[in-house]
Amino acid sequence: MHKINMRDAGASVGDELQQITRKGVSRRNLLRAMAAGGMLSMTGTGLLAASGSAFAQQSPKKGGKIRVATQSASTADTLDPAKGALSTDYVRANMFYNGLTELDSHLGAKMALAESLETKDATVWVVRLRKGVQFHDGKALAPADVVYSIMRHKDPATASKAKTLADQIKDVKATGANELTITLEGANADLPVILATSHFMIIKDGTKDFRTAVGTGPFKLKEFSPGVRTVGVRNETYWKTGLPHLDEIELIGIGDEPARVNALLSGDVQLINAVTPNSAQRIKGTPGFSVLETKTGQYTDLIMRDEGGITGNEDFRRGMMYLLDREQILRAAFRGYGAIGNDQPVDPTNGYYFAGLPQRSFDPDKARFYFQKAKLGSAPLQLYASPAATGSVEIAMLLQAAAPRAGLNLQVSRVPADGYWSNHWMKHPLSFGNVNARPSADVLFTQFFKSDAPWNEANWKNPKFDQMLIAARGEPDDAKRKKIYGDMQVMVHEAGGIGIPLFVSSLDGHTTRLKGLGSIPLAGLMGFTFAEHVWLES
Repeated sequence: MHKINMRDAGASVGDELQQITRKGVSRRNLLRAMAAGGMLSMTGTGLLAASGSAFAQQSPKKGGKIRVATQSASTADTLDPAKGALSTDYVRANMFYNGLTELDSHLGAKMALAESLETKDATVWVVRLRKGVQFHDGKALAPADVVYSIMRHKDPATASKAKTLADQIKDVKATGANELTITLEGANADLPVILATSHFMIIKDGTKDFRTAVGTGPFKLKEFSPGVRTVGVRNETYWKTGLPHLDEIELIGIGDEPARVNALLSGDVQLINAVTPNSAQRIKGTPGFSVLETKTGQYTDLIMRDEGGITGNEDFRRGMMYLLDREQILRAAFRGYGAIGNDQPVDPTNGYYFAGLPQRSFDPDKARFYFQKAKLGSAPLQLYASPAATGSVEIAMLLQAAAPRAGLNLQVSRVPADGYWSNHWMKHPLSFGNVNARPSADVLFTQFFKSDAPWNEANWKNPKFDQMLIAARGEPDDAKRKKIYGDMQVMVHEAGGIGIPLFVSSLDGHTTRLKGLGSIPLAGLMGFTFAEHVWLES
């Protein structure tokens, strides 16, 4: 069993971790080994800094302020981590709060406010809290804060966006001065990863007023005007030594992508997210600016709903998947910024990705064969696409162009981005979705493919799949767990009712003076955690 001394200098910890993982020890087993040795205590910037971000190469500069423009801002902006729904909400949560754990550059969980998480059966988890952590108002972090923060997700009145995940949690109780015990309804070895999502960040016991934000995070709230701007200033008593680097961060929303790019290139802002592939070329061609590509599990998917019509026919669905020219979609719609998909939602950056699944290719003749088998007539089929689902309009046009070769009369209805998710998504037999990356295969399958999932896009119901999902959660053996997830990917690929042509890279534009920006494959903006890591070079 490997033991890592987490008190060593950051670089040596990272080197040792990388050597061990290269030798084939899985991240989960490594964490388990570390837990068994009582080694899950991390200091300073932790493993992310050690394993490849800019900290190892350059000395961060203290001070300065930046403005950051994201694509989402509205009067519904929130400082309540439980209610976060858009990228700016997630960025805010990471500025002002911390979770018990946080995600590393491989979407594994590393310790944050928790010093350790230990379990024997993946059902009962003992959490020991980090000592010496203070909220922004000086109150010391205590087990009661964690109990309140987690259990409030189960109350429907909270309207938590993570309620379906929190429903797995049976109870959270303080079991010592610096300890608490989380008991799940059933085993789930992914709990440390789930707790790293921004919704589960820790707030003060009893907090109900979210006009302000009193957390333990790297920045303190200075100003919050929903739909206008958020300003955070450095938390001088932050528990991570040496962080954050900046004095102040201002967040604003610029919904129009060209306007966002112009704001960056004019020097009005120093960092933007959700850059289109076309704009990426422009930014990279302008001296003093750069684009960071983050490979993520985000995908735009063709949805074929099982509601009694032709789109519920497995042969028709298979035919549609053979009409997806993945190489052309990646090249024409995304300028190469992405990774080819295979009609299942676990992407190549995920440790449970099943690489052995034969790649489905573009084959109009096969599509025709399956359409004839499905007894598809000549009646026109409507496919709904919108700029709201990234790249879906371009994918729809490519499908429409290929359709006659397979004997399909496909009509594209392009609808506005405004109102797409409430008026069209999951409301038509044929449409598109756009799913942001999730931190684990379990979360992805639970939210989008389980029979009773609220976002079961294709209305696909498979009791065997549901049983396998529960079994995978409780399987402590990583190899066996990977096999179950592989079988589940095959099931979705064969019959899940969604076509996933590719996984979309996330593109951030920034001034080259901004340093320390790395990639966490959850999303751009360093998986929404950039605030504590970046600095400005003079």
